Amino acid sequence: MKTYWFLFLSLCILLVPVSGFAQKKNKRAMTGSAAKAGSTANLKVAPDLDKRLAKFRRVRMPFNAVGLTAREQQMVRKLVEACGYLESVYWRQSDPEGLALYQSLASATSPRDVKLRTYLRINASRFDLIDENRPFVGTDPLSPGRGFYPAGLTREQVEQYVKDHPEQKAAIYDQFTVVRSKDGKLEVVPFHIFYRSFLEPAANALREAAKLSDDPAFAKFLELRADALLSDDYFPSDLGWLDLKNPKFDIIFAPYETYMDGLLGVKGSYGAAVMIRNERESKKLELFQKYVPDIQDALPLAAEDRPSKRGLETPMEVMDTPFRAGDLTHGYQAVADNLPNDPRVHEQKGSKKLFFKNFMDARVNYVILPVARKLMDPAQAAKVTGDGYLQATIMHEICHGLGPAFARTAAGKVSIREAIGPRFSGLEEAKADVVGMFGLKWLIDNGAVPKEKLQEYYTSYVGGMFRTVRFGTAEAHGQAEMMEFNYLSERGAIKRNATGRYAVDFEKMPAAVADLAKELLEIEATGDRERADNWFKKYGQLPESLKVSLKMASEVPVDVDPVFAFPERVK
Repeated sequence: MKTYWFLFLSLCILLVPVSGFAQKKNKRAMTGSAAKAGSTANLKVAPDLDKRLAKFRRVRMPFNAVGLTAREQQMVRKLVEACGYLESVYWRQSDPEGLALYQSLASATSPRDVKLRTYLRINASRFDLIDENRPFVGTDPLSPGRGFYPAGLTREQVEQYVKDHPEQKAAIYDQFTVVRSKDGKLEVVPFHIFYRSFLEPAANALREAAKLSDDPAFAKFLELRADALLSDDYFPSDLGWLDLKNPKFDIIFAPYETYMDGLLGVKGSYGAAVMIRNERESKKLELFQKYVPDIQDALPLAAEDRPSKRGLETPMEVMDTPFRAGDLTHGYQAVADNLPNDPRVHEQKGSKKLFFKNFMDARVNYVILPVARKLMDPAQAAKVTGDGYLQATIMHEICHGLGPAFARTAAGKVSIREAIGPRFSGLEEAKADVVGMFGLKWLIDNGAVPKEKLQEYYTSYVGGMFRTVRFGTAEAHGQAEMMEFNYLSERGAIKRNATGRYAVDFEKMPAAVADLAKELLEIEATGDRERADNWFKKYGQLPESLKVSLKMASEVPVDVDPVFAFPERVK
Protein backbone atom coordinates (compact mmCIF):
# COMPACT_ATOMS: atom_id res chain seq x y z
CA MET A 1 0.00 0.00 0.00
CA LYS A 2 1.34 3.41 -0.95
CA THR A 3 0.68 5.08 2.39
CA TYR A 4 2.30 8.41 1.57
CA TRP A 5 -0.44 9.25 -0.89
CA PHE A 6 -3.08 9.10 1.81
CA LEU A 7 -1.47 12.10 3.43
CA PHE A 8 -2.15 14.20 0.35
CA LEU A 9 -5.42 12.95 -1.10
CA SER A 10 -7.15 16.23 -0.38
CA LEU A 11 -4.53 18.03 -2.44
CA CYS A 12 -4.38 15.41 -5.22
CA ILE A 13 -0.82 16.34 -6.02
CA LEU A 14 2.43 16.60 -4.16
CA LEU A 15 4.44 19.71 -4.90
CA VAL A 16 8.15 19.49 -4.28
CA PRO A 17 10.62 22.35 -4.80
CA VAL A 18 13.25 21.95 -7.46
CA SER A 19 16.68 23.45 -6.94
CA GLY A 20 19.95 23.31 -8.81
CA PHE A 21 18.50 23.11 -12.31
CA ALA A 22 16.20 24.99 -14.62
CA GLN A 23 13.50 23.35 -16.66
CA LYS A 24 14.03 23.67 -20.38
CA LYS A 25 11.06 24.52 -22.54
CA ASN A 26 11.64 22.48 -25.67
CA LYS A 27 10.02 23.41 -28.90
CA ARG A 28 7.01 21.18 -29.66
CA ALA A 29 6.82 20.58 -33.38
CA MET A 30 3.58 18.60 -33.48
CA THR A 31 1.20 21.07 -31.89
CA GLY A 32 1.06 23.71 -34.61
CA SER A 33 -1.07 24.24 -37.68
CA ALA A 34 0.26 21.22 -39.52
CA ALA A 35 -1.07 18.85 -36.87
CA LYS A 36 -4.38 20.67 -36.56
CA ALA A 37 -4.95 20.70 -40.28
CA GLY A 38 -4.34 16.98 -40.67
CA SER A 39 -1.51 17.62 -43.11
CA THR A 40 2.20 16.90 -42.97
CA ALA A 41 3.08 19.41 -45.67
CA ASN A 42 5.24 21.44 -43.30
CA LEU A 43 6.83 18.49 -41.53
CA LYS A 44 9.96 16.54 -42.33
CA VAL A 45 8.89 12.96 -43.03
CA ALA A 46 11.23 10.04 -43.69
CA PRO A 47 11.30 9.40 -47.46
CA ASP A 48 11.47 5.61 -47.04
CA LEU A 49 8.17 4.87 -45.29
CA ASP A 50 7.48 2.00 -47.71
CA LYS A 51 10.73 0.32 -46.71
CA ARG A 52 10.04 0.81 -43.01
CA LEU A 53 6.51 -0.52 -43.25
CA ALA A 54 7.76 -3.59 -45.10
CA LYS A 55 9.71 -4.57 -42.00
CA PHE A 56 6.44 -5.39 -40.24
CA ARG A 57 4.39 -8.30 -41.61
CA ARG A 58 0.64 -7.74 -41.26
CA VAL A 59 -0.82 -10.82 -39.58
CA ARG A 60 -4.45 -11.38 -38.67
CA MET A 61 -5.16 -12.40 -35.08
CA PRO A 62 -8.76 -13.66 -35.31
CA PHE A 63 -11.23 -14.03 -32.47
CA ASN A 64 -12.35 -17.65 -32.51
CA ALA A 65 -15.73 -17.68 -30.79
CA VAL A 66 -16.34 -21.39 -31.43
CA GLY A 67 -17.31 -23.05 -28.17
CA LEU A 68 -17.99 -19.77 -26.36
CA THR A 69 -21.44 -18.95 -25.05
CA ALA A 70 -23.17 -15.71 -25.98
CA ARG A 71 -22.51 -14.49 -22.44
CA GLU A 72 -18.80 -15.30 -22.73
CA GLN A 73 -18.55 -13.51 -26.05
CA GLN A 74 -20.21 -10.48 -24.50
CA MET A 75 -17.66 -10.58 -21.66
CA VAL A 76 -14.77 -10.68 -24.14
CA ARG A 77 -16.15 -7.63 -25.94
CA LYS A 78 -16.43 -5.78 -22.63
CA LEU A 79 -12.80 -6.64 -21.79
CA VAL A 80 -11.73 -5.37 -25.22
CA GLU A 81 -13.61 -2.14 -24.51
CA ALA A 82 -11.65 -1.77 -21.27
CA CYS A 83 -8.39 -2.30 -23.14
CA GLY A 84 -9.16 0.64 -25.39
CA TYR A 85 -8.90 3.05 -22.48
CA LEU A 86 -5.42 1.78 -21.57
CA GLU A 87 -4.42 2.19 -25.21
CA SER A 88 -5.33 5.86 -24.94
CA VAL A 89 -3.22 6.25 -21.80
CA TYR A 90 -0.26 4.42 -23.34
CA TRP A 91 -0.05 6.84 -26.26
CA ARG A 92 0.07 9.75 -23.82
CA GLN A 93 2.90 8.07 -21.93
CA SER A 94 4.83 7.22 -25.09
CA ASP A 95 4.54 10.41 -27.15
CA PRO A 96 1.67 12.87 -26.53
CA GLU A 97 2.63 14.96 -29.56
CA GLY A 98 2.80 11.85 -31.72
CA LEU A 99 -0.75 11.06 -30.63
CA ALA A 100 -1.88 14.56 -31.67
CA LEU A 101 -0.37 14.02 -35.11
CA TYR A 102 -1.82 10.51 -35.38
CA GLN A 103 -5.32 11.73 -34.55
CA SER A 104 -5.01 14.65 -36.96
CA LEU A 105 -4.38 12.17 -39.78
CA ALA A 106 -7.52 10.09 -39.13
CA SER A 107 -9.13 11.34 -42.35
CA ALA A 108 -5.93 11.53 -44.39
CA THR A 109 -6.18 10.41 -48.02
CA SER A 110 -2.76 11.18 -49.50
CA PRO A 111 -0.63 8.02 -49.78
CA ARG A 112 2.21 9.52 -47.75
CA ASP A 113 -0.03 10.59 -44.88
CA VAL A 114 -1.79 7.22 -44.79
CA LYS A 115 1.58 5.47 -44.57
CA LEU A 116 2.78 7.91 -41.94
CA ARG A 117 -0.29 7.29 -39.81
CA THR A 118 0.27 3.54 -40.09
CA TYR A 119 3.89 3.84 -38.95
CA LEU A 120 2.87 6.14 -36.11
CA ARG A 121 0.47 3.41 -34.99
CA ILE A 122 3.12 0.68 -35.18
CA ASN A 123 5.50 2.68 -32.95
CA ALA A 124 2.89 4.61 -30.92
CA SER A 125 5.22 7.55 -31.38
CA ARG A 126 7.21 9.61 -33.89
CA PHE A 127 10.33 7.59 -33.06
CA ASP A 128 11.42 4.46 -34.88
CA LEU A 129 12.01 1.56 -32.52
CA ILE A 130 14.20 -0.30 -35.01
CA ASP A 131 16.23 2.77 -35.95
CA GLU A 132 17.59 3.56 -32.47
CA ASN A 133 14.47 5.67 -31.71
CA ARG A 134 15.37 8.32 -34.26
CA PRO A 135 12.44 10.48 -35.44
CA PHE A 136 10.79 9.44 -38.70
CA VAL A 137 8.63 12.56 -38.68
CA GLY A 138 9.70 15.97 -37.44
CA THR A 139 13.18 16.68 -36.11
CA ASP A 140 12.81 16.62 -32.32
CA PRO A 141 14.93 13.88 -30.71
CA LEU A 142 13.30 11.40 -28.36
CA SER A 143 13.13 12.66 -24.78
CA PRO A 144 14.36 9.81 -22.58
CA GLY A 145 11.63 10.63 -20.09
CA ARG A 146 8.91 10.30 -22.73
CA GLY A 147 5.60 11.52 -21.28
CA PHE A 148 6.59 10.68 -17.71
CA TYR A 149 8.85 13.68 -16.94
CA PRO A 150 9.38 17.30 -18.00
CA ALA A 151 11.41 17.69 -21.18
CA GLY A 152 15.04 18.52 -20.43
CA LEU A 153 15.12 16.87 -17.00
CA THR A 154 18.18 14.61 -16.64
CA ARG A 155 18.84 11.60 -14.47
CA GLU A 156 21.79 13.34 -12.83
CA GLN A 157 19.58 16.26 -11.85
CA VAL A 158 16.99 13.96 -10.33
CA GLU A 159 19.59 11.95 -8.44
CA GLN A 160 21.18 15.07 -7.03
CA TYR A 161 17.81 16.42 -5.99
CA VAL A 162 16.76 13.30 -4.10
CA LYS A 163 20.14 13.27 -2.35
CA ASP A 164 19.36 16.77 -1.12
CA HIS A 165 15.71 15.91 -0.37
CA PRO A 166 15.60 12.20 0.52
CA GLU A 167 12.07 12.51 1.88
CA GLN A 168 10.83 13.05 -1.69
CA LYS A 169 12.60 10.07 -3.23
CA ALA A 170 9.72 7.61 -2.84
CA ALA A 171 7.28 9.86 -4.69
CA ILE A 172 9.63 10.71 -7.55
CA TYR A 173 10.81 7.13 -8.04
CA ASP A 174 7.39 5.59 -7.65
CA GLN A 175 6.43 3.36 -10.58
CA PHE A 176 2.96 4.87 -10.75
CA THR A 177 3.53 8.63 -10.80
CA VAL A 178 3.96 11.30 -13.46
CA VAL A 179 6.44 14.12 -12.82
CA ARG A 180 5.56 17.58 -14.12
CA SER A 181 7.08 21.06 -13.71
CA LYS A 182 5.19 24.17 -12.67
CA ASP A 183 6.53 27.52 -11.55
CA GLY A 184 10.00 26.15 -10.95
CA LYS A 185 8.69 23.18 -8.98
CA LEU A 186 7.92 19.55 -9.74
CA GLU A 187 4.42 18.17 -9.44
CA VAL A 188 4.43 14.46 -8.68
CA VAL A 189 1.00 13.16 -9.61
CA PRO A 190 -0.27 9.58 -9.14
CA PHE A 191 -1.29 7.78 -12.32
CA HIS A 192 -4.82 7.23 -10.99
CA ILE A 193 -5.28 11.00 -10.77
CA PHE A 194 -3.35 12.07 -13.86
CA TYR A 195 -5.12 9.55 -16.14
CA ARG A 196 -8.41 9.43 -14.25
CA SER A 197 -10.56 10.29 -17.29
CA PHE A 198 -9.46 7.03 -18.91
CA LEU A 199 -8.99 4.81 -15.85
CA GLU A 200 -12.48 5.37 -14.44
CA PRO A 201 -14.28 4.08 -17.56
CA ALA A 202 -11.72 1.27 -17.83
CA ALA A 203 -12.53 0.22 -14.26
CA ASN A 204 -16.25 0.40 -14.99
CA ALA A 205 -15.81 -1.85 -18.03
CA LEU A 206 -13.91 -4.39 -15.94
CA ARG A 207 -16.70 -4.42 -13.37
CA GLU A 208 -19.28 -4.96 -16.09
CA ALA A 209 -17.19 -7.83 -17.46
CA ALA A 210 -17.03 -9.31 -13.94
CA LYS A 211 -20.82 -9.50 -13.87
CA LEU A 212 -20.72 -11.55 -17.07
CA SER A 213 -18.13 -14.03 -15.81
CA ASP A 214 -19.22 -17.55 -14.84
CA ASP A 215 -15.92 -17.99 -12.94
CA PRO A 216 -16.25 -16.43 -9.45
CA ALA A 217 -12.45 -16.25 -8.98
CA PHE A 218 -11.97 -14.42 -12.29
CA ALA A 219 -14.86 -12.09 -11.49
CA LYS A 220 -13.28 -11.29 -8.12
CA PHE A 221 -9.95 -10.58 -9.78
CA LEU A 222 -11.59 -8.19 -12.26
CA GLU A 223 -13.17 -6.29 -9.35
CA LEU A 224 -9.81 -6.11 -7.56
CA ARG A 225 -8.06 -4.91 -10.69
CA ALA A 226 -10.72 -2.25 -11.22
CA ASP A 227 -10.02 -1.03 -7.69
CA ALA A 228 -6.27 -1.02 -8.41
CA LEU A 229 -6.69 1.24 -11.43
CA LEU A 230 -8.20 3.88 -9.19
CA SER A 231 -5.68 3.59 -6.35
CA ASP A 232 -2.39 2.55 -8.01
CA ASP A 233 -2.15 -0.24 -5.41
CA TYR A 234 -1.88 -3.38 -7.55
CA PHE A 235 -0.61 -5.68 -4.79
CA PRO A 236 -3.96 -7.21 -3.66
CA SER A 237 -5.12 -7.80 -7.23
CA ASP A 238 -1.74 -9.27 -8.19
CA LEU A 239 -2.10 -11.81 -5.39
CA GLY A 240 -5.64 -12.54 -6.58
CA TRP A 241 -4.37 -12.94 -10.13
CA LEU A 242 -1.92 -15.64 -9.07
CA ASP A 243 -4.70 -17.45 -7.23
CA LEU A 244 -6.55 -18.13 -10.50
CA LYS A 245 -6.36 -21.85 -11.30
CA ASN A 246 -6.21 -22.66 -15.02
CA PRO A 247 -8.71 -19.92 -15.94
CA LYS A 248 -10.57 -20.20 -19.23
CA PHE A 249 -10.26 -16.43 -19.66
CA ASP A 250 -7.55 -14.13 -18.39
CA ILE A 251 -6.26 -10.60 -18.87
CA ILE A 252 -3.15 -8.51 -18.48
CA PHE A 253 -4.25 -5.07 -17.40
CA ALA A 254 -1.72 -2.88 -15.60
CA PRO A 255 1.26 -0.50 -15.96
CA TYR A 256 3.72 -3.35 -15.36
CA GLU A 257 6.67 -2.76 -17.69
CA THR A 258 9.24 0.03 -17.42
CA TYR A 259 10.92 -0.33 -20.84
CA MET A 260 9.82 3.15 -21.98
CA ASP A 261 11.34 5.07 -19.09
CA GLY A 262 14.79 5.97 -20.38
CA LEU A 263 15.41 8.52 -17.62
CA LEU A 264 15.14 6.59 -14.34
CA GLY A 265 13.93 3.21 -15.63
CA VAL A 266 11.12 3.01 -13.07
CA LYS A 267 7.87 4.33 -14.58
CA GLY A 268 5.30 1.78 -15.68
CA SER A 269 3.59 1.89 -19.06
CA TYR A 270 0.08 0.49 -19.41
CA GLY A 271 -0.39 -2.76 -21.29
CA ALA A 272 -3.40 -4.98 -21.84
CA ALA A 273 -4.29 -8.34 -23.33
CA VAL A 274 -7.45 -10.43 -23.52
CA MET A 275 -6.63 -14.14 -23.43
CA ILE A 276 -8.47 -17.44 -23.90
CA ARG A 277 -6.87 -20.63 -22.61
CA ASN A 278 -5.37 -23.13 -25.06
CA GLU A 279 -5.87 -26.27 -22.98
CA ARG A 280 -3.89 -28.69 -25.14
CA GLU A 281 -0.76 -26.52 -25.24
CA SER A 282 -1.02 -25.51 -21.58
CA LYS A 283 -0.71 -29.13 -20.42
CA LYS A 284 2.77 -29.28 -21.99
CA LEU A 285 4.03 -26.82 -19.36
CA GLU A 286 3.63 -29.18 -16.42
CA LEU A 287 7.20 -30.49 -16.82
CA PHE A 288 8.67 -27.02 -16.40
CA GLN A 289 6.51 -26.14 -13.40
CA LYS A 290 7.82 -29.19 -11.57
CA TYR A 291 11.47 -28.17 -11.68
CA VAL A 292 11.36 -24.40 -11.06
CA PRO A 293 12.56 -24.63 -7.41
CA ASP A 294 15.39 -26.99 -8.37
CA ILE A 295 16.68 -24.67 -11.11
CA GLN A 296 16.63 -21.74 -8.66
CA ASP A 297 18.71 -23.78 -6.20
CA ALA A 298 21.19 -24.71 -8.95
CA LEU A 299 21.93 -21.15 -10.13
CA PRO A 300 25.61 -20.03 -10.05
CA LEU A 301 24.91 -17.50 -7.30
CA ALA A 302 25.44 -17.25 -3.55
CA ALA A 303 22.66 -18.96 -1.60
CA GLU A 304 21.63 -15.76 0.20
CA ASP A 305 20.91 -14.14 -3.19
CA ARG A 306 18.63 -16.86 -4.53
CA PRO A 307 15.64 -17.18 -2.20
CA SER A 308 13.90 -20.54 -2.31
CA LYS A 309 11.00 -20.95 -4.72
CA ARG A 310 9.66 -24.05 -2.97
CA GLY A 311 6.01 -23.72 -2.08
CA LEU A 312 5.47 -20.66 -4.28
CA GLU A 313 2.95 -20.43 -7.12
CA THR A 314 4.27 -20.85 -10.65
CA PRO A 315 1.11 -20.75 -12.78
CA MET A 316 1.74 -21.14 -16.50
CA GLU A 317 -0.78 -20.60 -19.25
CA VAL A 318 -0.69 -20.96 -23.02
CA MET A 319 -3.28 -18.54 -24.33
CA ASP A 320 -4.78 -17.52 -27.64
CA THR A 321 -4.83 -13.74 -27.60
CA PRO A 322 -7.48 -12.11 -29.80
CA PHE A 323 -6.75 -8.57 -28.60
CA ARG A 324 -3.91 -6.57 -27.05
CA ALA A 325 -3.33 -2.89 -26.34
CA GLY A 326 -0.74 -0.48 -24.97
CA ASP A 327 2.79 -1.75 -24.58
CA LEU A 328 1.74 -5.20 -25.77
CA THR A 329 0.69 -4.11 -29.24
CA HIS A 330 3.16 -1.46 -30.44
CA GLY A 331 6.61 -2.14 -31.83
CA TYR A 332 8.13 -5.27 -30.32
CA GLN A 333 5.47 -8.00 -30.24
CA ALA A 334 5.87 -10.09 -27.10
CA VAL A 335 5.20 -13.81 -27.46
CA ALA A 336 5.31 -14.42 -23.70
CA ASP A 337 5.30 -12.60 -20.39
CA ASN A 338 6.29 -13.18 -16.79
CA LEU A 339 4.16 -11.07 -14.47
CA PRO A 340 3.69 -9.29 -12.14
CA ASN A 341 7.09 -7.65 -11.70
CA ASP A 342 6.60 -6.66 -8.05
CA PRO A 343 9.34 -8.38 -6.00
CA ARG A 344 6.99 -8.48 -3.01
CA VAL A 345 4.66 -10.70 -5.02
CA HIS A 346 7.59 -12.85 -6.14
CA GLU A 347 8.57 -13.40 -2.51
CA GLN A 348 5.08 -14.21 -1.27
CA LYS A 349 3.47 -15.97 -4.23
CA GLY A 350 5.75 -16.22 -7.24
CA SER A 351 4.77 -15.07 -10.72
CA LYS A 352 2.66 -16.09 -13.69
CA LYS A 353 4.13 -17.19 -17.01
CA LEU A 354 1.97 -16.45 -20.04
CA PHE A 355 2.58 -17.66 -23.59
CA PHE A 356 0.68 -16.10 -26.49
CA LYS A 357 0.24 -19.00 -28.91
CA ASN A 358 -0.97 -17.05 -31.94
CA PHE A 359 1.83 -14.48 -31.59
CA MET A 360 4.43 -17.21 -31.07
CA ASP A 361 3.32 -19.02 -34.23
CA ALA A 362 3.48 -15.80 -36.25
CA ARG A 363 6.98 -14.92 -35.02
CA VAL A 364 8.38 -18.38 -35.72
CA ASN A 365 6.82 -18.75 -39.17
CA TYR A 366 7.39 -15.24 -40.51
CA VAL A 367 10.61 -14.19 -38.77
CA ILE A 368 12.63 -16.79 -36.82
CA LEU A 369 12.83 -19.58 -39.38
CA PRO A 370 13.43 -17.29 -42.40
CA VAL A 371 16.18 -15.35 -40.56
CA ALA A 372 17.89 -18.55 -39.43
CA ARG A 373 17.98 -19.86 -43.01
CA LYS A 374 19.61 -16.62 -44.16
CA LEU A 375 22.21 -16.18 -41.40
CA MET A 376 23.13 -19.62 -40.06
CA ASP A 377 25.15 -22.48 -41.46
CA PRO A 378 22.58 -24.56 -43.43
CA ALA A 379 23.16 -27.71 -41.38
CA GLN A 380 22.55 -25.81 -38.16
CA ALA A 381 19.70 -23.72 -39.57
CA ALA A 382 17.90 -27.02 -40.14
CA LYS A 383 18.06 -27.65 -36.39
CA VAL A 384 16.19 -24.43 -35.59
CA THR A 385 12.58 -25.34 -34.80
CA GLY A 386 9.47 -23.72 -33.50
CA ASP A 387 9.44 -26.17 -30.60
CA GLY A 388 13.05 -25.37 -29.73
CA TYR A 389 12.28 -21.68 -29.74
CA LEU A 390 9.18 -22.27 -27.61
CA GLN A 391 11.19 -24.19 -24.99
CA ALA A 392 13.76 -21.37 -24.83
CA THR A 393 10.94 -18.84 -24.48
CA ILE A 394 9.30 -20.85 -21.70
CA MET A 395 12.56 -20.94 -19.77
CA HIS A 396 13.15 -17.23 -20.47
CA GLU A 397 9.86 -16.34 -18.80
CA ILE A 398 10.44 -18.73 -15.90
CA CYS A 399 13.85 -17.18 -15.31
CA HIS A 400 12.46 -13.66 -15.06
CA GLY A 401 11.21 -14.94 -11.71
CA LEU A 402 14.47 -16.65 -10.71
CA GLY A 403 17.65 -15.26 -9.20
CA PRO A 404 17.69 -12.46 -6.61
CA ALA A 405 14.43 -10.74 -5.65
CA PHE A 406 16.18 -7.61 -4.37
CA ALA A 407 19.61 -6.02 -4.70
CA ARG A 408 21.96 -6.25 -1.70
CA THR A 409 23.57 -2.79 -1.52
CA ALA A 410 25.44 -0.64 0.99
CA ALA A 411 22.14 1.13 1.64
CA GLY A 412 20.43 -2.18 2.41
CA LYS A 413 17.90 -4.25 0.45
CA VAL A 414 16.53 -2.23 -2.48
CA SER A 415 14.66 -2.87 -5.71
CA ILE A 416 16.98 -4.16 -8.44
CA ARG A 417 15.16 -1.91 -10.89
CA GLU A 418 15.93 1.17 -8.80
CA ALA A 419 19.54 0.14 -8.08
CA ILE A 420 20.44 -0.49 -11.72
CA GLY A 421 18.46 2.38 -13.26
CA PRO A 422 17.63 2.64 -17.00
CA ARG A 423 19.97 -0.27 -17.81
CA PHE A 424 17.76 -2.62 -15.81
CA SER A 425 15.38 -3.59 -18.61
CA GLY A 426 18.18 -4.77 -20.93
CA LEU A 427 19.99 -6.47 -18.04
CA GLU A 428 16.88 -8.32 -16.92
CA GLU A 429 16.05 -9.49 -20.46
CA ALA A 430 19.62 -10.79 -20.84
CA LYS A 431 19.46 -12.53 -17.47
CA ALA A 432 16.22 -14.27 -18.45
CA ASP A 433 17.71 -15.39 -21.79
CA VAL A 434 20.95 -16.72 -20.41
CA VAL A 435 19.65 -18.24 -17.20
CA GLY A 436 16.92 -19.81 -19.33
CA MET A 437 19.52 -21.58 -21.45
CA PHE A 438 21.36 -22.57 -18.26
CA GLY A 439 18.06 -24.02 -17.02
CA LEU A 440 17.49 -26.05 -20.19
CA LYS A 441 20.96 -27.56 -19.82
CA TRP A 442 20.13 -28.37 -16.19
CA LEU A 443 16.94 -30.18 -17.28
CA ILE A 444 18.96 -32.25 -19.74
CA ASP A 445 21.73 -32.99 -17.23
CA ASN A 446 19.13 -34.18 -14.74
CA GLY A 447 17.28 -36.44 -17.15
CA ALA A 448 14.10 -34.36 -17.40
CA VAL A 449 14.61 -33.72 -21.13
CA PRO A 450 16.36 -35.97 -23.71
CA LYS A 451 20.00 -34.95 -24.24
CA GLU A 452 19.42 -35.06 -28.01
CA LYS A 453 17.43 -31.81 -27.65
CA LEU A 454 20.41 -29.69 -26.57
CA GLN A 455 21.65 -28.83 -30.07
CA GLU A 456 18.10 -27.92 -31.11
CA TYR A 457 17.83 -25.61 -28.09
CA TYR A 458 21.16 -23.89 -28.75
CA THR A 459 20.56 -23.33 -32.47
CA SER A 460 17.00 -22.11 -31.84
CA TYR A 461 18.35 -19.70 -29.22
CA VAL A 462 20.93 -18.28 -31.61
CA GLY A 463 18.43 -18.18 -34.47
CA GLY A 464 16.11 -16.12 -32.26
CA MET A 465 19.05 -13.90 -31.32
CA PHE A 466 19.51 -12.84 -34.95
CA ARG A 467 15.86 -11.90 -35.06
CA THR A 468 16.09 -9.70 -31.95
CA VAL A 469 19.32 -7.80 -32.65
CA ARG A 470 17.62 -6.34 -35.72
CA PHE A 471 15.64 -4.13 -33.31
CA GLY A 472 18.83 -2.30 -32.45
CA THR A 473 20.28 -1.43 -29.08
CA ALA A 474 17.71 1.27 -28.24
CA GLU A 475 15.24 -1.52 -27.41
CA ALA A 476 15.69 -3.61 -24.24
CA HIS A 477 15.54 -7.03 -25.90
CA GLY A 478 17.88 -5.84 -28.65
CA GLN A 479 20.34 -4.51 -26.04
CA ALA A 480 20.23 -7.83 -24.23
CA GLU A 481 20.79 -10.12 -27.18
CA MET A 482 23.42 -7.89 -28.76
CA MET A 483 25.41 -8.21 -25.55
CA GLU A 484 24.84 -11.97 -25.42
CA PHE A 485 25.93 -12.39 -29.04
CA ASN A 486 29.16 -10.45 -28.52
CA TYR A 487 30.08 -12.25 -25.31
CA LEU A 488 29.37 -15.71 -26.71
CA SER A 489 31.30 -14.83 -29.87
CA GLU A 490 34.26 -13.68 -27.78
CA ARG A 491 34.18 -17.03 -26.00
CA GLY A 492 34.09 -18.89 -29.32
CA ALA A 493 30.64 -20.33 -28.68
CA ILE A 494 29.30 -18.56 -31.80
CA LYS A 495 31.52 -18.46 -34.89
CA ARG A 496 31.26 -16.73 -38.27
CA ASN A 497 32.49 -18.47 -41.40
CA ALA A 498 33.89 -17.05 -44.64
CA THR A 499 30.41 -16.77 -46.19
CA GLY A 500 29.17 -14.52 -43.38
CA ARG A 501 27.01 -17.26 -41.82
CA TYR A 502 27.17 -18.28 -38.18
CA ALA A 503 27.36 -21.59 -36.33
CA VAL A 504 27.23 -22.70 -32.70
CA ASP A 505 30.22 -24.45 -31.16
CA PHE A 506 28.30 -27.01 -29.13
CA GLU A 507 31.33 -27.86 -26.97
CA LYS A 508 31.98 -24.26 -25.88
CA MET A 509 28.41 -23.07 -25.45
CA PRO A 510 27.57 -24.66 -22.03
CA ALA A 511 30.51 -23.15 -20.12
CA ALA A 512 30.11 -19.76 -21.81
CA VAL A 513 26.41 -19.66 -20.93
CA ALA A 514 27.10 -20.63 -17.30
CA ASP A 515 29.77 -17.95 -16.92
CA LEU A 516 27.55 -15.27 -18.45
CA ALA A 517 24.64 -16.32 -16.22
CA LYS A 518 26.87 -15.92 -13.17
CA GLU A 519 27.96 -12.42 -14.25
CA LEU A 520 24.42 -11.16 -14.86
CA LEU A 521 23.01 -12.71 -11.70
CA GLU A 522 25.76 -11.15 -9.60
CA ILE A 523 25.17 -7.72 -11.13
CA GLU A 524 21.51 -7.93 -10.14
CA ALA A 525 22.26 -9.36 -6.70
CA THR A 526 24.65 -6.52 -5.85
CA GLY A 527 22.71 -3.79 -7.65
CA ASP A 528 26.01 -2.63 -9.12
CA ARG A 529 25.01 0.03 -11.66
CA GLU A 530 28.59 0.81 -12.70
CA ARG A 531 29.34 -2.87 -13.34
CA ALA A 532 26.19 -3.17 -15.45
CA ASP A 533 26.98 -0.03 -17.45
CA ASN A 534 30.55 -1.15 -18.10
CA TRP A 535 29.46 -4.63 -19.12
CA PHE A 536 26.99 -3.35 -21.70
CA LYS A 537 29.44 -0.72 -22.95
CA LYS A 538 31.94 -3.49 -23.60
CA TYR A 539 29.56 -5.97 -25.22
CA GLY A 540 26.57 -3.92 -26.35
CA GLN A 541 27.68 -2.59 -29.75
CA LEU A 542 26.72 -4.01 -33.13
CA PRO A 543 29.94 -5.34 -34.75
CA GLU A 544 30.57 -4.49 -38.39
CA SER A 545 30.80 -8.17 -39.34
CA LEU A 546 27.31 -8.85 -38.01
CA LYS A 547 25.99 -5.69 -39.65
CA VAL A 548 27.21 -7.04 -42.99
CA SER A 549 25.66 -10.46 -42.36
CA LEU A 550 22.32 -9.01 -41.34
CA LYS A 551 21.98 -7.51 -44.80
CA MET A 552 21.44 -11.05 -46.08
CA ALA A 553 18.15 -11.08 -44.16
CA SER A 554 17.05 -7.59 -45.18
CA GLU A 555 13.98 -8.93 -47.00
CA VAL A 556 12.73 -10.81 -43.93
CA PRO A 557 10.26 -8.87 -41.75
CA VAL A 558 11.59 -7.63 -38.42
CA ASP A 559 8.33 -8.39 -36.64
CA VAL A 560 4.62 -8.83 -37.13
CA ASP A 561 1.98 -6.10 -37.12
CA PRO A 562 -1.14 -7.69 -35.57
CA VAL A 563 -4.53 -7.10 -37.13
CA PHE A 564 -7.34 -7.71 -34.65
CA ALA A 565 -10.99 -8.49 -35.32
CA PHE A 566 -12.06 -5.70 -32.97
CA PRO A 567 -12.12 -2.00 -33.89
CA GLU A 568 -9.29 0.32 -32.89
CA ARG A 569 -10.16 2.81 -30.15
CA VAL A 570 -7.76 5.61 -29.26
CA LYS A 571 -9.19 8.73 -27.66
